[in-house]
Amino acid sequence: MVAFAEAQRRFYRHLEAERQRSAHTVDGYRRQLENQATFFERQGANSLEQLTESLIRQWLAFETRRGQSPRSLAQGLSALRSLFNYLVHLGELTDNPASRVKPPKQPKRLPKALDLDETERLFSDSSQEPLLIRDKAMLELMYSCGLRLSELVGVDVDDIHGGEVRVTGKGSKERIVPVGSKAISAIDAWRKVRGQFSRGGERALFISSRGSRVSVRTVQQRFGQYAKKAGLDSHLNPHKLRHSFATHVLSSSGDLRAVQELLGHSQLATTQVYTHLDMERLAEVYDAAHPRAKRK
Repeated sequence: MVAFAEAQRRFYRHLEAERQRSAHTVDGYRRQLENQATFFERQGANSLEQLTESLIRQWLAFETRRGQSPRSLAQGLSALRSLFNYLVHLGELTDNPASRVKPPKQPKRLPKALDLDETERLFSDSSQEPLLIRDKAMLELMYSCGLRLSELVGVDVDDIHGGEVRVTGKGSKERIVPVGSKAISAIDAWRKVRGQFSRGGERALFISSRGSRVSVRTVQQRFGQYAKKAGLDSHLNPHKLRHSFATHVLSSSGDLRAVQELLGHSQLATTQVYTHLDMERLAEVYDAAHPRAKRK
C-alpha cells in the first residue's frame, strides 16, 4: 500500500532535485495535496490505491461548495495527477484515476477594452509611410466593424462597397457589416499606395511588402508595434480591438442583439459572455424599460 503522506514526501524531493522546481512551486503542490489528503482520510482512504474517480469528484464537489475557485481546483487536480504519474512511472501504481477526472470549467476572461482616450491616441497617427497607412487602415476597419482577425485578413479588394464590408466568419458564414467613415477614409488612403506593393492579380485588400496577402502573424506584430508607437501602455492585440468595438457599441446602445449580429455570433449567449455593461448602464436600461422599476 502506498501511504499518502509518505508518497507526498518523496514526490516533493523528486520535484526539487530531479525536476528542479522552485520552492514556491513545491509549496503550492504541498498545500494542495495536504488539503486533499485530509479530505480523503476523512472518507476512509489512507492510501493512494484507495482513491477512485468517484472519490476525487467528491473532493471537487466539496471544495466547490466551500467556495474554491475553478482555477484553484484545476491546480489541485493537476497536483494530484502529477503525484500519481510519478508513482506510476516508478512502478508502484498501475493506474492514475485523476487523469480521467475533468477539471472544472474556467470562467472566460475578457480582455480589457480600450478606453476612449486610448482609442483616440491609437488613431491619431498621421504618418505617410505606406505600411503605416496600411496598418492604420487595418486597425480602423477592425475597430469599426468588430472583425475577427481571420475575417480582417480575408477581406478582398471587392468586399468593401457602399460603406459596407462583406466578411466570411466561422463556419464559412458570410455577413455584411457597416463600415464607419473614419475606416473608409483610412482604407481609401491605403488604396492609393497599395499599388506600390501589388504584383497584380492579388485580390487581398491588405497585402505585405512582398505583395501577398498579409498574414495573421504579421497583423498581430504590427498592431503591437503600432500601439507602442501611439504610446499605449497596455498590449494591443486584434481580439482586444474586437472586444473594444463590442463594449463601446453595447455601452452606447444597450442593444445586445444588434451587437450579436455585428459580431457574427450565432448564439446570443456568446455575446453576453463576450461583452459587458457597467452597472450604471444596466440600471439605466432597467429603469427605462421596466414599467414598475422607476426609481428616484
